[in-house]
Amino acid sequence: MHLTAPATGQVEAKPRPRDADGMAVASFILGLLGLLVLNLFLGPVAIVLAGVSLWRGTHRRGRAYLGMALGVADLVVLFAAMQFTDTVSWSL
Repeated sequence: MHLTAPATGQVEAKPRPRDADGMAVASFILGLLGLLVLNLFLGPVAIVLAGVSLWRGTHRRGRAYLGMALGVADLVVLFAAMQFTDTVSWSL
């Protein structure tokens, strides 16, 4: 975090855009990876990371939205696989 000192003398903590950009990229990568393995875990993590990066004002909004979409797709794939196999796990 980058600390700034306003005129009132208080110190405010502002998130750096680089942190938000990193979260957007991480969301995309985890969402993509979640389509193959651990989609029950990686899908929600990708969604949360994308939401936080958008909230912090990332410059990579497209990656954040794509990470969020892939996170949702992870959960849809898991749900569909669960319906076909009647289990929580699945394999190719």
